[in-house]
Amino acid sequence: MIQTLTRLFPLWAVLFSIFAFLFPGGLAQLSWAIVPLLMLIMFGMGMTLTWADFADVARRPAVIGLGVLLQFLVMPLVALAVGLLLALPPELLLGLVIVGACPGGTASNVICYLARADVALSITMTSVSTLVAVVATPLLVWVYQGQSIEVPVMSMLGSLVQIVLLPVIAGTLLNSLFHRPLEPVRAVFPLLSVAAIVLVIGVIVALNRDRIAVGGAAVMLAVVLHNGLGLALGYGGARLMRLDPRRARTLAIEVGMQNSGLGVALAVKHFSAGAALPGALFSVWHNLSGSVLAWYWRRRQP
Repeated sequence: MIQTLTRLFPLWAVLFSIFAFLFPGGLAQLSWAIVPLLMLIMFGMGMTLTWADFADVARRPAVIGLGVLLQFLVMPLVALAVGLLLALPPELLLGLVIVGACPGGTASNVICYLARADVALSITMTSVSTLVAVVATPLLVWVYQGQSIEVPVMSMLGSLVQIVLLPVIAGTLLNSLFHRPLEPVRAVFPLLSVAAIVLVIGVIVALNRDRIAVGGAAVMLAVVLHNGLGLALGYGGARLMRLDPRRARTLAIEVGMQNSGLGVALAVKHFSAGAALPGALFSVWHNLSGSVLAWYWRRRQP
């Protein structure tokens, strides 16, 4: 039952987004809950990891290095190029770059499983990119947008430590010390994480209802292009480096599925609700596209 509800995450995200768009009043008052909910999701991801997962980095440095390179060099540049091509306003362009500079999304691990990709590699890449993001995300946002918009690098760095690093470490530590007793709790966390991110998406949609109604089409097109190019470059880059199809699927999903929830939290905390709009739409879209891609790949053995 829990697995069924979890796998229907794209449906819940779309339905709740529609609800938030039609009835934004109450949800808009919950903007304060975005950061705590995101910390809960990161803690849940940590509960699925052990120190052995992090040790796996040493055994696959080239594959992980390629994924991190694509994650933090290609995706922000693609975000900037797409935003300039579509002539997005500075606030929305900033939001798209923030999404591009974020690490891989936690939902990518589920999508990799459904797509018959390398789940262990997916978890390791998500962990590494999350840790690298503590330095890379604020630095990349400053490099691409710091000339026109003041970027609070140190403040963003502190937020990433609070939102990502500490919850993941805490979850991993608990899982390592009490793995067997926590099995019932760990089984519930995927559904809890889905509920949390769906609520975050709803709050952001409610906060940006008017913006979505007026300028949502251009931002949505930018998000679709950004996500699609990320998936294509992730897969193409992996195959160009002669990785097998199973690992190529993993890199495609890890690169294309950004941690847009983190991008939303950073945009709201440091900039504005408008800058969070690309991340909010990305949160919905990349799970839809990832689910469709997983369905397609699952029918074809790698």
